[in-house]
Order: sequence, then structure tokens, then C-alpha cells
Amino acid sequence: MAKGASISGFPEWLPSERVVEQRVIDTLREVFELNGFIGIETRAVEQGSSLLKKGETSKEIYLLSRLQEVGHESDTPIEDRLGLHFDLTVPLSRYVVEHSGDLAFPFKRWQIQKVWRGERPQEGRFREFVQADIDVIGNGDLPDHYEVELPLVMVSALERLREFGLPKATVHANNRKLSEGFYRGLGLTDVEGVLREIDKLDKIGADEVAKLLVEGCGADENQARACLELAELTAADGAELSGKFDTLCEKHGIANDSEAYVLARQGLDTLAMIVDEAARIRPGSVIADLKIARGLDYYTGSVYETFLDGAASLGSICSGGRYDNLASQGNRKYPGVGLSIGLSRLVSYMLHTAGAHANRVSPASVLVAVWNEGDRSASNLIANQLRARGIAADVAPTAAKLGKQIKYADKLGIPYVWFPADDSAQDASDEVKNIITGDQQPANAQSWEPDTVYAQQTVTVEA
Repeated sequence: MAKGASISGFPEWLPSERVVEQRVIDTLREVFELNGFIGIETRAVEQGSSLLKKGETSKEIYLLSRLQEVGHESDTPIEDRLGLHFDLTVPLSRYVVEHSGDLAFPFKRWQIQKVWRGERPQEGRFREFVQADIDVIGNGDLPDHYEVELPLVMVSALERLREFGLPKATVHANNRKLSEGFYRGLGLTDVEGVLREIDKLDKIGADEVAKLLVEGCGADENQARACLELAELTAADGAELSGKFDTLCEKHGIANDSEAYVLARQGLDTLAMIVDEAARIRPGSVIADLKIARGLDYYTGSVYETFLDGAASLGSICSGGRYDNLASQGNRKYPGVGLSIGLSRLVSYMLHTAGAHANRVSPASVLVAVWNEGDRSASNLIANQLRARGIAADVAPTAAKLGKQIKYADKLGIPYVWFPADDSAQDASDEVKNIITGDQQPANAQSWEPDTVYAQQTVTVEA
């Protein structure tokens, strides 16, 4: 990543690094579209009223001000100001409502776009970064089978990225109804507060979370420990999940005919369905993990976090869930389920940990030499003939000595240098040189084909 007069948390990839990022974007888009998702792009700004009250991320919103308004922002309520979007789900909900008459439901969309968050920058965590999202939005209702299908699409996309050095990915799933029912069965009422504190388990540990539950959520020591016991519950299939959960409820006196248990059971059944269906299609790709909470308030059902084998320090690289109340228009609701990849974090990992790198900077496979500036038009004609046949070509920037032109090509990683024929010589023909192998042969711009091994711009991983 480029250094110098940089602003912390706003990455600028070098050209060779950008090649890796673009290849990741292209791969994700291909997988998403193979699964029927439709691409959109939304504006970078939203009304403050839309961005606020979406969980703790609200504290990280960047608000916009025009230069002449600096110092007078307090005259305008935050709800009426514009802010940069911190995710792509809130803009999607607004987009769906505004364009509902033009969309086919369920609306399956993919979106790869920058977002902004005012958090503390650190390795792999940025203030400006790219997210890659898929969501399915229903009109009035949304079948729960999408809660299985979307995490499996993401797993298949992440599996494709393993060729760029990404380890195996596993989705950890929970359901908020299950958690909420259990908390209410314990006698706790600040469900959102408990969920936010449980979401910090991996960052600060069980003892600190227990303290926060007691100090900020009205829990006593026994209730706090019960919440942690639920969070520690994992299962590989629905039957195991159901058995462990019922044992825990019995231990803490939550009757199976109580409203709290009925709510929890709704979430449990959905979670069991997700784990079991995923196991049939892609074994081991999705597991039940009841400490998954997600810090955003708009999730109402299934929630997901995705982790890479052997990369615990990276944390979750893909998260999301079910949301039923984020988008509405009058009495009409647009429930959805979606997942989001922190694409910039993945690219940073690939570059700096996995050793992913491009085989060359320039996408051109041929550099057409220029003997003298008077002959530049002839070199341009050759380059255009190659481009018309789908062969990426560049033209030497100056009619420098041939060695300098070859050196320029080598610096950009361009494997072939094309030498136009010398018009002054009888029966002269163009020649092309592979500067990697040293092989040089006569060539015709209308028929020559580069060797596919050298022509392709590729991303590889250090062994």
C-alpha cells in the first residue's frame, strides 16, 4: 500500500495491489451473478435519520458539511444532515422502498461499493473500505429458505477466493429470537443491551462481558453466567442443538410452555433448519454458534459471522442476518436477509499475509516499439489491430533507444515487445520478442497470437 502523506485508515493500493483487489471483485461478481443476483449501486450519502439508531455503528458516522456551513452545523438537526453510509444495507432498504414499483420481488441484489466508518484504524480495519454484499428482499414476506441459501452463496464465493491465498471459511450462525427468548426467560428485559455486550465476547472475554451485563443490563451474577453459557453452546446439527438448548433451559428454570421459550423455539427451529440444510449441500460450511449476536439493532432473526481457518486475529470477514423491520412503506414491509464481505480486509490479508501478487502491473501483453516519432502512427496502427482482436497492447511512450523501450516493458511486466518492420528494407516484416524467454519471431498483427501462459495477467500466491 502506498506510503507517504497518507491519512490513516484510507487505503490506496499500489497498481500491482489493485490488480489483486480487482480480481477479487471480478470473482465475487461472477459467483453472485451465477446465483441470480442483480447488481446495483446506491449513492454515497443518506439522510442522518436513516443512518442513526442502527446500533453502535451510529457513533461512527461521518456527517457532511459544506465549507460555508462549518461552525454552523448545530443549526441543522443531525437527522436532517447528510452522512456517508457506513454499510450497504441501510441504503438498500431506502432504495427498495423508493423503487418498489420497478423491482421484481423477491429482489436479489449484489452490491460492491465503498463505505465509511469513523473507527480506530488498525491492520486490516479501515475508515474507508469496500464491502461486497448480497441480499434478498421480499415484498410483505420472505421465505426462510433464503436464510440457508445466502450463507451458502457466500461460502461458495469465499471458496473461489482460496486460489488467492484465502483459508477455508466457515459460517457461524445464530438466531436472535432464540437468544431473546432465552434472555427473557431468565427475567432480563434489556435484550438489545445484552446482545451488544455478548457481541464483544471475542474481543474482551467472558469475565469482562459478565461485568458489563451486570453493570449495564440489569443482570445479576447468575443471569450473566447463564447468558455466557448460552453463548458457549455450539452444535453441528439441529438435533444436537435442540438437546443442548433444552438442557440449558431446564437448568435455569425456563418452562417449555412459557412465552419466552416459545419465542426461543421459533429461532431454534430456524437455526436447526439452516445448519441441517447447509450440511446436506456443503458439509461443515455452516455451524450453530450461539455467541454470535451482531451489534446492529436492525437484525431480527438469523445472524451470521464468518471466520477463516488459522486467521483468528482477522476476526469475522463476512457477516449479516435477517431483518424484518428495516424497510417499510405504510403498512407494507420489505423483510430481507443478507451478508456482507469486508472486501478491503480480505485484500489486505491476501497481500500482506497470504502473499498474493500480480504477475505484472500492466494489463497489456504487448508493447509496440517506436523507431522514431515520425513512425508513431505506424506503431499506433499495429496496436489498434491487436486490440481489435482482443489482445491488450500499449505503445512505447518515446522513440528512445530500443534497450530503454524493452526496459520500460519489463518494468511494467509486459511480456512481448513488437518491432514494426523497417520500411526501408525490402521484404521486411514485423517481429515480436518474448522478453522473458528471449524468443523472437516474425509476426503479423492480423494473425499473431500470444502464448497464453505469458499473455494472461494473473494473481498468484507465494509458495
